[in-house]
Amino acid sequence: MGKNSKDKRDVYYRKAKEEGYRARSAYKLLQIDEQFDILSSDVKKVVDLCAAPGSWSQVLSKRMFTGIPEEDRGKKIVAVDLQSMTPIDNIICLKEDITAPSTLAKILALFDNEKTDLVISDGAPDVTGIHDLDEYIQHQLILAALQLGCCILKEGSGKFVVKLFRGKDCDHLYAICRNFFEKVYVAKPRSSRATSSEAFLVGIGFKKPVSDWEPKLDLNKSVQEFFEGVADFSLYNRTGTINQPEFIACGDLAASFDSDATYDIPENFKELDPVQSPKNPAYQKALELKRSGKLKAEGSKE
Repeated sequence: MGKNSKDKRDVYYRKAKEEGYRARSAYKLLQIDEQFDILSSDVKKVVDLCAAPGSWSQVLSKRMFTGIPEEDRGKKIVAVDLQSMTPIDNIICLKEDITAPSTLAKILALFDNEKTDLVISDGAPDVTGIHDLDEYIQHQLILAALQLGCCILKEGSGKFVVKLFRGKDCDHLYAICRNFFEKVYVAKPRSSRATSSEAFLVGIGFKKPVSDWEPKLDLNKSVQEFFEGVADFSLYNRTGTINQPEFIACGDLAASFDSDATYDIPENFKELDPVQSPKNPAYQKALELKRSGKLKAEGSKE
């Protein structure tokens, strides 16, 4: 999270720092859970994909372990990201690529080859500002998460939550996902800015379209080949109309604050340091040069 004036006037930014979350996105998962009960008491094994900096993993840890005696827990959470993450209580962190078969093998080994109850992902690419391109790249990330989910989710009860960017090509994504879940929704949490195309696809009740299908990750296979013979890519249902998932706004819609608004900073506001400073920021080299006095201001003369 940043520390500029606009950030300070963002209600969810301030709440996250006050409550110890690493990012304001924690409230998106909390509000999705309020609506869909994805963190119900029967959820024992969870995989958090593209997890850094770890706000969703923090929510998982607090919701699944708080107040539960260690000997009665029997729960396990695995967080996966290519970036390093500062450790979180009750979270097993893997610095791995979610598309790699070796990552799937490591997750299954951690779960003693048992299937997982929930797969979540708040991941997104570095946006370019070109919406069609950003939407396409995000959809590829979603499909990568779905492929991994198909390999590890528990049949009948498995749940899936992933960030998406809404756009004209979302229907193709919905057409694929409806093959693998009894119910598919598009959720817009209150804490997600209304001006953003961001939303979250929620799949409830994982199912195999073909009973004897054994999904396997293969870097040499395309998405089309992975789902070949088991997924119906048609946009249309039996009536000839596009089968759109139900769109649900979740979170306290009567709340007195608006995620799109900025508010005056309270007089008693105390500036807090970030809950987690970046471990390997892209500007690391610039920081090192600045500390050594070798960083020159733009336009300055040697």
